[in-house]
Amino acid sequence: MIAPGTGDPPGFRPGDCATQRTLSEAGRAQARAIGAALRARGIDQARVLSSAWCRARETAELLGLGPVGHAPALDSFFADRAAGPARTEALRGLLAAWAGPGTLVLVTHQVNITALTGVFPASGEALLVYTGARAGAVALRVPPPSP
Repeated sequence: MIAPGTGDPPGFRPGDCATQRTLSEAGRAQARAIGAALRARGIDQARVLSSAWCRARETAELLGLGPVGHAPALDSFFADRAAGPARTEALRGLLAAWAGPGTLVLVTHQVNITALTGVFPASGEALLVYTGARAGAVALRVPPPSP
C-alpha cells in the first residue's frame, strides 16, 4: 500500500505510529479495494496476520477480513538486515505449517517478500504464495488496485 517514503525515519519505534511512515489516503483506498476484491471472490473471513508496523497493521485492518494478529516473522528487517535470514525462515515455517481452516492473509514489507520469494513487489501489489511443502513459492502476482 502507498506509504510515502522509504524505510523508517530516525528514531522509529514499532509501537509508536507517530515515529513511522504511515499509509496515505491512496494507500488506505488500496487496502479497502483489495479487501473488497477478496470478498467478491468469496473470501469474507480469513486468518489475518500482520507486521507490528502501523502501516501494515492498518492495511490488515482495512482489508476487513477478520481480527488481525501479529506475527514477528512479518516484521520488517529493512533497518536490521542481519535479522533477515531468521525472519525469512520463520515466515517460511509459518507458511509450511498452515493447514487452515480457511484462508491465511499476511501483511508484511517489501524486504520480507523479496527475501522469501525473490520478487520485488510494487507498492500495493499482492502475492499469492503456496503453503505446505511449497511454502513461499509464488502462485500468482496481483497488481495493485487503482485507488
